[in-house]
Amino acid sequence: MSGLTLSPAERDLFRIVMAVRQLMEGRSNAIGTFTLAASAASTMVAAPTCAVGSVVLLMPKTANAAAALATTFVTPANASFVVTHASAPTTDRTFGFVALG
Repeated sequence: MSGLTLSPAERDLFRIVMAVRQLMEGRSNAIGTFTLAASAASTMVAAPTCAVGSVVLLMPKTANAAAALATTFVTPANASFVVTHASAPTTDRTFGFVALG
């Protein structure tokens, strides 16, 4: 679930308080899901809140994703990250992620 998005010029105190409250409840716009590319050794994932110095945490959402996790690593970039993984024909290696920092 994503959090409330505020403009830097936001002046509505209620919206600001709601955004802070949602952060305290664990909501964030730094999350998403992706599926590893079939028969490829890497997958690029768009992540607008990601930066070169971010830490990207992965959570397998399928059994095949859990099996692939041991040979998978992430290289963060600005607004995206690249997941390097073993090439396999499976099309259900789906992960959830959070990009922090």
